[in-house]
Amino acid sequence: MSNPFDLSGRLAVVTGAGKGIGRGIALQLANAGADVIVSARTQSDLEEVAAAIQAIGRRATPVVADVTITEQLQMVAAAADRPIDIWVNNAGGLPDATPRYLTKTAEDRWDAQMDLNLKAVFIATQIAAENMESGSIINISSSASRARGSVKNGPYAASKAAVNSLTATFAIEMAPKIRVNAIAPGPIPTDNFNESTSFPEGKPVEKIIGVPLGRLGTPDDIGHAVVYMASDAASWVTGQCLFVTGGL
Repeated sequence: MSNPFDLSGRLAVVTGAGKGIGRGIALQLANAGADVIVSARTQSDLEEVAAAIQAIGRRATPVVADVTITEQLQMVAAAADRPIDIWVNNAGGLPDATPRYLTKTAEDRWDAQMDLNLKAVFIATQIAAENMESGSIINISSSASRARGSVKNGPYAASKAAVNSLTATFAIEMAPKIRVNAIAPGPIPTDNFNESTSFPEGKPVEKIIGVPLGRLGTPDDIGHAVVYMASDAASWVTGQCLFVTGGL
């Protein structure tokens, strides 16, 4: 094979693609040759990322959808005009941009977190598989999913740890037809990250939190990792979670 990272002719779906990490993933999939169905809740964001994909020379199909609503996830899949090859469950985060201690989390806030970060991935993965003949499903996890625990952000960390477990089990159930993997980003200054953190001014965040590679991540860093997991270069990889964290 001349280029195992080439995604030409493949059709990808990216949820939460309107901005931040999702936008970076969608653009890197397009750079690798894929056509992309982009989904998010905000039409204007989708129009912008679709235009950027089209400028690369790939086809983009925007679909406004809330991943916590099953019928809207089905609409995303229905936008495909052929079997889907790549599905990226990227939509997620803190529903109200508020980190919480587990001991101080109200039941409705717990449910909102699990609906967004876990249940939506569970339902979307089932829908993706129904619309794929073969290919790759990639779930976006988080470095907070590590077993060491996550003080002040317990509900989020628990939801992402559960995504890793869900990924491993889906991988076994769907093999050998479909590969299922996860990617766990470290600190990337997206809107949700910036809204949910309060670092002191005057000192770089990467210094405060001690990133060994000396910088915060970018959406493109995660986009490149997704291209790898989606491509033939990862044809013998399934059930894994790749931590892309700058060494944290």
